[in-house]
Amino acid sequence: MEKNDQVKQAVQDQFARNAERYVLSQTHAKGDDLDLLLDWLGPEMEWVVLDIATGGGHVARKLASRVELVVATDLTRPMLEAASRANRAQGADNIVYVQADAEALPFLDESFDAVTCRIAAHHFPDPEAFVREVARVLRPDGSFLFIDNVAPEDEELAGFVNRIENMRDTSHVRCLSVAEWKSAFERAGLIGSMERYRKKRFDFPDWVARTAESKEQEEAVEQALLSATDRQKAYLEMNVENGRVRTHQIDEWMVLCRKQRGDR
Repeated sequence: MEKNDQVKQAVQDQFARNAERYVLSQTHAKGDDLDLLLDWLGPEMEWVVLDIATGGGHVARKLASRVELVVATDLTRPMLEAASRANRAQGADNIVYVQADAEALPFLDESFDAVTCRIAAHHFPDPEAFVREVARVLRPDGSFLFIDNVAPEDEELAGFVNRIENMRDTSHVRCLSVAEWKSAFERAGLIGSMERYRKKRFDFPDWVARTAESKEQEEAVEQALLSATDRQKAYLEMNVENGRVRTHQIDEWMVLCRKQRGDR
């Protein structure tokens, strides 16, 4: 099995085990970015929208009442099944669910008026392939709304952040920096028009338990944070009480891109 295939198998294993947790996760189910993405996209009722790596289906459900059809994809079938149950319970019936690899989408060129991808791309082993696929399936002048955790531009801090993320979630590949994402988008003809950069604070016990497979793994992540350098701790703005990590924060980037006409 090639390395990328091994990574994707790890993603499927991880999300199959935790599908219901992601549907119920307040980090994913809540957030002003869900309302903001509607304001930024300005969806129209005749649109057909693709939500890549839908996870718990929160973006798909948000869009469903504002467009004709949402196609929600995910690499993991149990994740799609959990999202479908939750969305149908909320009356979102104009969503179809397709098991698909974000780096090899099973759709024709220029099939969608808009594409979204929220808090998922750090699991993709080939981000460039993902971006090319977005540009391929998006209609000219179509919108791409992207949200993900991002690494700092500083190489040492970026390495630290990604190491902690991978310790906590073995399906994590890499958080890219904003500069890396912008370069990839521009090469694919996806030109940014709006962006937001924000700090996202987590309750550490809940964050680490969501994907860790054992108490030993949770403890190892906590010890790695407690033994971090002062500079690393300052970047995460860690809150430590009685020798235990209570909260920390990471960076998130949200951007709206338009596909240039003439680019495929």
